[in-house]
Amino acid sequence: MPKQLLPDIDERIVAEIGRHPAGATVAKLALAFARHSSRRTLQRRLGDLAGARRIVVEGAGRATRYRLAPVAGYGQVSAGPSTLQGTGEDYIPVSAEGSRLRELVRRPVMQRTPVGYRRDFLLDYRPNETAYLPGETRARLRALGETPFAERPAGTHAREVLGRLLIDLSWASSRLEGNTYSRLDTERLIEHGEAAAGKDARETQMILNHKRAIEFLVEDADATGFDAFTFLNLHALLSENLLADPAASGRLRARVVEISGTVFHPLAIPQQIEEFFRVILEKTAAIADPFEQAFFLMVHIPYLQAF
Repeated sequence: MPKQLLPDIDERIVAEIGRHPAGATVAKLALAFARHSSRRTLQRRLGDLAGARRIVVEGAGRATRYRLAPVAGYGQVSAGPSTLQGTGEDYIPVSAEGSRLRELVRRPVMQRTPVGYRRDFLLDYRPNETAYLPGETRARLRALGETPFAERPAGTHAREVLGRLLIDLSWASSRLEGNTYSRLDTERLIEHGEAAAGKDARETQMILNHKRAIEFLVEDADATGFDAFTFLNLHALLSENLLADPAASGRLRARVVEISGTVFHPLAIPQQIEEFFRVILEKTAAIADPFEQAFFLMVHIPYLQAF
């Protein structure tokens, strides 16, 4: 019986490689994923991850080892008239608190303190009083995102730029999940229905799922909102043919999950997951600023691991 490939297999492989500072061999990785992937499939995924520059390959033959690619390597980033230099992530400007947190998550897993879901983090948030994004940041984002069509029906501007939006957002969002389709591959798939040669069928499916989800939001802009109907439908569209359990598509999580490379333990009781999911939606709907809304969702939906 063929092994059922996990939907997040690339992320799990990357996380496993991260546990081996000196580099992981194929033999070690094959042992770690023996239940979920054949050796041949694992080697193909490793090749794709190397091609996407998420990992680096050292040595040859039996001496081959895989390491995590540097997040940014050593390089320069243009910052207006000046240039920032740094190694890894050090060139990204963060606050003192952000720097402290970054050092915490860089620690080996065994040196971190296991934590569970903090309910108060969600419950203490007061829409339009609490703000994760500073007012200055929200004002700048609003200025950048304003269109001359503020009084037109919802989705009007999105429909006018739909062609570009479908390609750019489908490609960028899928790439965050480890998809190796290039932007040109994505354009050919969306506009002409041509799947890229040599790519895993799951990657093609992921791109098409993103396309359908975007179309759902744009075509039904007046009917969609911060409600369970919209989010469950979005999950169903995004996860079609990608989950090990097809019955989980379009439904809130009903099983225990672990997140590789972390000591965070998400909620495990389905009733609690549903309760806090609905609290998230209620608070989001009450937030007046759209950028604060978006950021609030991007913090709390992944933190809850609702799906």
